[in-house]
Amino acid sequence: MSIKTAIVAGVGPLNGLGAVLSRRAAGEGLHVFVAGRTLEKLEAVAEAIRDGGGKATAVVCDVTQEADVVSLFRRAEETGPVDLAIYNAGNNMIGKISGMEADYFERCWRVCLFGAFLFAREAADHMSPRGTGTLLFTGASASMRGREGFAAFTAAKGGLRNFAQSAAKELGPQGIHVGHVVVDGGIDGEKLHNMAPQYAAQRAQEGRLIDLDGIADAYLYLRGQKPAAWSFEIDLRTHAEPW
Repeated sequence: MSIKTAIVAGVGPLNGLGAVLSRRAAGEGLHVFVAGRTLEKLEAVAEAIRDGGGKATAVVCDVTQEADVVSLFRRAEETGPVDLAIYNAGNNMIGKISGMEADYFERCWRVCLFGAFLFAREAADHMSPRGTGTLLFTGASASMRGREGFAAFTAAKGGLRNFAQSAAKELGPQGIHVGHVVVDGGIDGEKLHNMAPQYAAQRAQEGRLIDLDGIADAYLYLRGQKPAAWSFEIDLRTHAEPW
């Protein structure tokens, strides 16, 4: 009997959300396909999983390229049925509307939303014949509200939330649990500490950086819910986050 598989798209550094989600999925007994843009980082995550006794395969994948996403799911399915698919791609892209290059806006949309469509379509096509599976999306504060200087990111993340809700209503009757996790605040991971060390240090001092394992707990909780009591959305923030 083949092992069930998981796909996590948007995996970066070892101390990042994508990597933590991958490790936790492997801890559930799934063979995890760790997908992202940088092979070196992906291999480090996959190796850490294997060193811990789990099963993992690193796959370079540009989520905005249809052929890459199709190939990713085919590779996973060759190992075993896809039981969990997590779309974690999309960085916070800031910028004012005035003077913004059209390409900049489009790139944000392509990663946060168009890639999510490709990913969800493949997940649905692979899961629906079996009538089971979990498809989860990573959201953000921008999923819920607009803010000055974040027009491109807000448009993309707001669109993602609506898309995920449509997917939940379409795929739920087919046995596929679709969920959306709103991460309302900075994440206490390597990316933020490297990109904005002073900001990260200040937020950490204020108790306003969200714990990586705590976020992963929410994803696993959604996966483990009974079909008679599914949640579509969980929003996460620290006790100190003003909202």
